[in-house]
Amino acid sequence: MDGVTEIGWEPHQIALLGGGPPAAVTVALVALHLLGAVETGPRRTLCAAGPEPEGLGPFEGTVLDCLHEPLTARELVRHPDVRLAVALTRIPLAEDGLLGHPWLRPTRGARRRVEFWRERHPLPAVRHGLTDDDTLLAVALHGDAALRLLLPRFALRTGLTAPGGAPADSVRFSLGRGRFLRWRDEYEDSVSGDWGGGTGHHGDHAGGCGSGGGGGSD
Repeated sequence: MDGVTEIGWEPHQIALLGGGPPAAVTVALVALHLLGAVETGPRRTLCAAGPEPEGLGPFEGTVLDCLHEPLTARELVRHPDVRLAVALTRIPLAEDGLLGHPWLRPTRGARRRVEFWRERHPLPAVRHGLTDDDTLLAVALHGDAALRLLLPRFALRTGLTAPGGAPADSVRFSLGRGRFLRWRDEYEDSVSGDWGGGTGHHGDHAGGCGSGGGGGSD
């Protein structure tokens, strides 16, 4: 199954439509973890580990660039470079009619399409045999429920999930402010504010978080 290719959207784009910037950052961190590009440290921090993976997309690359110093996932959501990357991610979605004005919320058509893909790609029963793309798609579509099933230790160490489960009729991303229920109207404003520096990539990412395990396996 190659659901990402079938849908035609990147996992972080799907997550952005369903849960806002915190959900997009969650998916990016999972992607970097699966590539072994981040490691965890004390107090739920993450930092870059090893050389930058080949073929990394702009959004994930920006998140990785921000992790030259240890940051928590919540700090990443507020980082100026990540806020800018979210704004840039929204542009093609808005051009395709998936985000509407005035607050760049998902349109009714976008909500229906993502709901269709959630039903077409239900939460896997087990994690055995899943590809990295399958894992990313599951997290993008199902939030905390997928994180608890597929990446429980990584999600808990980094604060991507919180105690308690999501309501049966909702999708929850714990990283957000409160519960990002399915099709929540309020997104964190990521298109204003002082963004500061750019989002250029760097070659190698050296250094560690001081303690904690590396990425790539849960």
